[in-house]
Formats: sequence, C-alpha cells, structure tokens
Amino acid sequence: MTHRLPTLAALATLALSLAACGGEQKGQGAAADGAAPSSTADAGGAGGAATPDPGGKIVEVEMLTDDEGNNVFRPADFEAATGDVIRYKLVSGVHNAHFLADSNPGKPNLPPATDMLQAPGQTVDVKVTMAPGRYYYHCDPHALLGMVGHVTVK
Repeated sequence: MTHRLPTLAALATLALSLAACGGEQKGQGAAADGAAPSSTADAGGAGGAATPDPGGKIVEVEMLTDDEGNNVFRPADFEAATGDVIRYKLVSGVHNAHFLADSNPGKPNLPPATDMLQAPGQTVDVKVTMAPGRYYYHCDPHALLGMVGHVTVK
C-alpha cells in the first residue's frame, strides 16, 4: 500500500494543476456577440480602458507566436512617457506582460502582471506611472524563450 501513496499524491497534484490551468479567468470569457473580449487594467489594477493623460498617447504592442513558433512582442523595445498608455494586443498564442520587481531593482510604481490573454484581438491597457528610466518586461510563460522587452520612459 505504501507504493500507491506517491501515485495517488501525484494524480491529485496533476488533477489540481489541470483544474487551475483549464479554468476561465475573470474578464476573459467569450463575448455574447462572438467578438473577442477585451481586458484592461491600469497600473493600480483597476478595470476599464485606461486613458492617456492630456497630450499623452496610446502605444500598441502586439503579442504573438509567429509562423516560426517564436513568441514575441512587436515592438519589443519602445519609448513612452509618464501618463501614456501601453495597449498590449494579442495577435496569436497565449501571452501576458509582466514588469518584474527583481528585474527592475529600486524602481517603484511598476504595473502588476497583466492577465493571460487567450483570444486573438484581446487587449490589456497599462497606464505608464513609472519615473523616467528603462524598464524590463516579459511574458511569464515565454520569457526563457526570448519573449522579453524594454520600455524607456521619458
């Protein structure tokens, strides 16, 4: 009987893992009209479309898995100003954007990790509240595959 305990524990862990991965995340279900849903958050994590400050702009960054299987941000490196909005738009694959504190040491006001976008056309807005400087971000599941980028805040 002791040889079955590790197997049962492994199966229970696997079942919990699959349940966690297979669940629908808040704000990412299919829209009633069939359109791709949109998810937005500002640096404080509040819902709703983020609006740039007066004179600011929206910088669109595509997230995709290309025809060769590379996971990329397009553009990966760009400039923005405090008060601008970065709009991450899913083209293909399943991706998010995460400004990690340990990869941006000593830099306050980092936005929280975005939700995983799963449906092409989904977007998530991140209001730029960071001080001027260069910031690293990546896609959590694809960072080791090179899906990383930098934003230079002016």
